[in-house]
Amino acid sequence: MNANTHLNDLSLRLLGRAFAELDAQERRVVEAIAARAPSSRDAADIGDAQASIGDRLADKVAAVGGSWGFIIVFALVLLGWMLLNSEVLQRFGLAFDPYPFIFLNLMLSTLAAVQAPIIMMSQNRQAAKDRLTASVDYEINLRAELEIMRLHEKLDQMRFHELREKVDELCDRLDRKA
Repeated sequence: MNANTHLNDLSLRLLGRAFAELDAQERRVVEAIAARAPSSRDAADIGDAQASIGDRLADKVAAVGGSWGFIIVFALVLLGWMLLNSEVLQRFGLAFDPYPFIFLNLMLSTLAAVQAPIIMMSQNRQAAKDRLTASVDYEINLRAELEIMRLHEKLDQMRFHELREKVDELCDRLDRKA
């Protein structure tokens, strides 16, 4: 029996469809069962392998920009900027951004305009990772379900043979008594 026939028979028996009719996930599961190979994969590793440099950079920017450390440091920088330009440098006539802090507003707007799309890219990448994780989980669950079905099938066959032997033994006893 060649490999394609074996895969097709296994697919028909376990899923009720021909191997060619299965989607990619189901094919991977049937192939793993046929090869008696593990089918688990780490979704994080797959996602990291598929990530571009821009994706990794977006994740790092989102990790820093979405942390309490960033918020605290950013608040301190803003407070320092305002204090420096309103009290300290203004006494000497050197305030480069006096109240109402127009340059600071420009910098904040620029930061928000750049940071928001980068964080959205990271969120989109996280959503893609979540979909990949769900896909891998589906494959593992399908594999487990199919393996349980195969075990039930084997147990049923063992019971059938055991009962068959007992029936044959009883028939032999009855034949000897008759």
